Amino acid sequence: MSEKKKKRKYRRKQLKKRFFTKNRLVIINEESLEEVFSLRLTLMNVFVVATLGAVLIIFVTTYIIAFTPLREYIPGYASTELKRKATNLAIKSDSLSTVIANNEQYLESIRKILTGELDKAVYSKDSIQANPGTTEEVSGPSREELKLREEVAHEDKYNVFEQAKSSSIPVFFPPVKGIVTDKFDARQKHYATDIAVPKNTPVKAVINGTVIFADWTPTTGNVIILRHGSGFISVYKHAASLTKNPGDVVRTGEVIALAGSTGRESSGVHLHFELWKDGYPIDPQTFIQFE
Repeated sequence: MSEKKKKRKYRRKQLKKRFFTKNRLVIINEESLEEVFSLRLTLMNVFVVATLGAVLIIFVTTYIIAFTPLREYIPGYASTELKRKATNLAIKSDSLSTVIANNEQYLESIRKILTGELDKAVYSKDSIQANPGTTEEVSGPSREELKLREEVAHEDKYNVFEQAKSSSIPVFFPPVKGIVTDKFDARQKHYATDIAVPKNTPVKAVINGTVIFADWTPTTGNVIILRHGSGFISVYKHAASLTKNPGDVVRTGEVIALAGSTGRESSGVHLHFELWKDGYPIDPQTFIQFE
């Protein structure tokens, strides 16, 4: 046997002897020198016990993290309640995104109507909703408007609202007082009443409502649109300036703009006023006396 093999064998014997040599762990009372506790150990026993202890600790920690609520107290782990709230918020956010998208489509449809793009969209009876892909035009008054005109024609102009239902036909306040220069004419696609007034005349809300559009457009200048109850929408164009912003709630007779002559289609200082009901234009002079 070579010298190297002998050395290796000797080292293995020494290592084995160290691992299995019995040692005694003694705890002695320092004052009385009395033996309190003693334990016989080997390095192999210590290694096995330490390994089993480590495995047990790992197992218990994993169980606590995976299957008990105590994991919520460990930094970096979210609580069950927090996850539930996050899920609910995600659902609400998705719903709000849908509502916002619908509102944007609704406002875009209104913008198309009021900026000269009326002949490019058809609108439903329930709301001003653009239907892409259709080419029909709104060329005349609706059946509902014709029926309403017939009812009004048989009643006195000043007591029409006494017989009508307040929920469907409210009393409107004149936005301005002036001279009517151009009347409503659906056949000519003039869905408004033009009233000549001095510059910077206060333009007032015809009834309580909410501002859904207030901005400048190239063709009609400063435009403000109010949404009211019972499906009514009022539109005010060519204003010199606007005093309200989208989302503002206004009351009847409250100033919302100043009359002017803005936009390419304006031919002088006046108010271009439109009144819509359930997505269809109606003659404002049916309900409002401007002069």
